[in-house]
Amino acid sequence: MATVLETLTLPRCSALPSRALSPISTSSASSLTSRRGLPQFRGLKLTPTRSLRSLSSAPSSKLTRRAGLVVCEAQETAVSGAAPITDASWKSLVLESEFPVLVEFWAPWCGPCRMIHPIVDELAKQYAGKVKFYKVNTDESPSIATEYGIRSIPTVIMFKNGEKKEAIIGAVPKSTLTTSIEKFL
Repeated sequence: MATVLETLTLPRCSALPSRALSPISTSSASSLTSRRGLPQFRGLKLTPTRSLRSLSSAPSSKLTRRAGLVVCEAQETAVSGAAPITDASWKSLVLESEFPVLVEFWAPWCGPCRMIHPIVDELAKQYAGKVKFYKVNTDESPSIATEYGIRSIPTVIMFKNGEKKEAIIGAVPKSTLTTSIEKFL
C-alpha cells in the first residue's frame, strides 16, 4: 500500500504574466533553479526531456511543449539485493537452481521483516555468484508459505539441490545467517 507523504506544486514561471506578479520571489526562484530539482526528496530524480516543437504545419508556430519526467529510484534500491519471487517462478528459480538458495518469507506489515531486509540484501551482495537470494511476500504467495509450514515471519529457509535444508525464524543477526549460508557452500 503506497502513501503520499507530501504534495508539492510549483507554478511555471513562463505561465505567469510577469515576475512582479509571481508568487515566488526572484531570489527564491533563482535558488530553485540553481538547485536543479528537488534535492530535499531523496529517491526522486527529475529527468528533463528535450523540448518538442508543435506538430503544426505552420513554420512560424512558436508553440513549444516542454516535458519532464520524475523518476522514483527507491524501487531500484529496494530490489538491488534479494529479488522478489512468486508462485509462477518458484520452481525454476528455487527448486531447480544449481546454486544454494536463501529465501526470506516476509510481509509488508511485519516490523521484524523490515529489520532483516537490509541484512539479507547485504548478504546478497556479499555472496553474489555463490548463493541466490529471493524474498517471498506471504500475503501475495500464501501457497508457498503453506507448503513449507511458515507460521511466523520473518522466516529464512536455505535450499540446496531443491531441498529445504535449514529454517531460521525471526529477526536474527547477520552472523546467524552467515553461519547458515557457509554450511551449504
